[in-house]
Amino acid sequence: MYLFFILIELMDTLKVRVDQKKLERAAYVLKCVAHPVRISIIDLLEQRDRLTVSQLQEVLQIEQSLLSHHLTNMRDKGVLDTQREGKNVYYFLTSSTITDILGCINGCKKF
Repeated sequence: MYLFFILIELMDTLKVRVDQKKLERAAYVLKCVAHPVRISIIDLLEQRDRLTVSQLQEVLQIEQSLLSHHLTNMRDKGVLDTQREGKNVYYFLTSSTITDILGCINGCKKF
């Protein structure tokens, strides 16, 4: 019985430390980038600010159709955006938030 009261008291003092909307947004973005190719794309765009599909394909060495699939998915989810200059379409990150999150993961000793 005493343990029951301790648990109730503990539950009264525990609070979620992160806003629910932030948790939902983080889960949405992390689910969107949860693939090694997508993480590589983000890493490359963090280094160079913006790159074309051809430039990304040259570095990643994957089929253009597969790369386009990943880029379209990430653009549709708001992680990437595009800018057209003549015949070239450049991809760039819409926010540094995802690179901050991936930086934390990269620095974690458990991964």
